[in-house]
Amino acid sequence: MFAIIKTGGKQYKVAADDILQIEKLDAEPGTKITFDNVLMLGSGADVTIGNPLVEGASVAAELVEQVRAKKIIVFKKKRRQKYRRTNGHRQHHSIVRITQILTSGKKPAAKRAAPKKSASPKAAPKEAPKAEPKTAAPADIVDDLKLISGVGPALEKKLNALGITSLKQVADFTPEDVARVDEGLSFKGRIDRENWIQQARDMLAGKSGNR
Repeated sequence: MFAIIKTGGKQYKVAADDILQIEKLDAEPGTKITFDNVLMLGSGADVTIGNPLVEGASVAAELVEQVRAKKIIVFKKKRRQKYRRTNGHRQHHSIVRITQILTSGKKPAAKRAAPKKSASPKAAPKEAPKAEPKTAAPADIVDDLKLISGVGPALEKKLNALGITSLKQVADFTPEDVARVDEGLSFKGRIDRENWIQQARDMLAGKSGNR
């Protein structure tokens, strides 16, 4: 399902899990956002057009980060008056992740709390098989994004918000993945410059130790 929403005087086509850069919202990263100005909903050939809005429809999202766009230089000159002025401007933007497209007046679903583990001793034998090791990766390899040079807890949290949680994902990056992360976090080519993909592959191959 997709939706067309309006925010900041602009229209955007969105679907669940999309990362979107929009005009700045007055909120802190991690805040839940709801867009009520839904102009169109679509699912396959089934399309609903608003008049002007689709009644009962909304789009839920989470604010990932506040960023600023590239600097724009504004130069003004008046002929024969020795008037010259140069100013710079960087527009503020918000990065949001679309979580749900809602219809019929539904509200965003709250996160389910993890079920409590039973204190009953009868449950113990069922948990025993859990100890079986999973396949493949060597025992001494830790799949931790912070093993990549320059990635600390703060940057790890931003990558997690974009759905990147492991070295395996970085090692398998396609050019499209690199472009998406580069744009979403304003990296300006950092992934290629610092050779993240090769770093991740070396870590998984056991060629480099923990930092």
